[in-house]
Amino acid sequence: MERNAPAVVDLDSAQRVRTVLEHLAKRQDGKTAAANTFRRRRAVLSNCLRLAVEHELLPGNPLHRVHWETPKAVEELDARSVATPAQARALLDAVRAQGPRGAHLVAFFACIYYAAMRPEEVSMLSADQCDLPSEGWGRLMLAGARPQVGSAWTDNGKPYEERQLKHRARRAVRPVPIPPVLVGILRDHLEASGATADGRLFSAVRGGPIRSQEYGAAWKEARRKALTPAQVASPLAAIPYDLRHACVSFWLRSGVSLAETARRAGQSVAVLQRYYAKVLDGEEDRMNALIDQGLAEHESGPDAARIVRPPARSAPTTSPSAPGTHGSGA
Repeated sequence: MERNAPAVVDLDSAQRVRTVLEHLAKRQDGKTAAANTFRRRRAVLSNCLRLAVEHELLPGNPLHRVHWETPKAVEELDARSVATPAQARALLDAVRAQGPRGAHLVAFFACIYYAAMRPEEVSMLSADQCDLPSEGWGRLMLAGARPQVGSAWTDNGKPYEERQLKHRARRAVRPVPIPPVLVGILRDHLEASGATADGRLFSAVRGGPIRSQEYGAAWKEARRKALTPAQVASPLAAIPYDLRHACVSFWLRSGVSLAETARRAGQSVAVLQRYYAKVLDGEEDRMNALIDQGLAEHESGPDAARIVRPPARSAPTTSPSAPGTHGSGA
């Protein structure tokens, strides 16, 4: 920062700030950076300048004096990344086939696909949060997340940090019903691997929290085994997080309401509507058919007789000799 950035006190200039923004909008190779990358960088810069104002190094945030059109980021799901149920099962089977480690990780990925969990939520899942009956649906009581953030960014030097659920208050719990197929996978996992000393279901090879490099390598190998070369080169289930998108998309296409889908996935209805807009657009004809069905049932139901309908219009009476009618009653 000291070598490559101007001094904070020198940023009290719209022209200097514009120069900084121009650099933030590019990659190191000179090409234009992705919209999300630039938006994140600009947010960090704004926070730094606000802190400089608080410490009285600047009279005000100079970003407000620069007219800059922030590029719009893509906020819709890429339909090409969504795996079908058959593809998801094939990928899980390919993970399971990778020896003992694959057998340990298949339940990890199954939680993402069948319960729409985020990887950091699966990392924190403990045995006492699982209700796994011998038959029927079960339930997970999610109470936290353990994202991998890098040791340089934590207070204790560990490469992860235990937090509350995303966008939730501390100690908030999110109950998620899980289908029998996931219940069976988790029961098999606990029977074969047990839980860690602190009760967690998943751990790294050498102990401790499971890391993205480890399950990412297993996922990459599963894609290579389960998909065609063309699919491997495509965005289809490119990263484990895409299993969550596949799950939410499947719920919506199955007719689960927006509110219930948002609650189970742990996000707002507004985000759900915006991000999965293409999935919802594809359901318009089916939703119209359901409305038609409901209207038809209402019209033919026991209350139909009480519905006041306008009297039918009788055909106009005309004389065969009337001019222009030719006796047709037109």
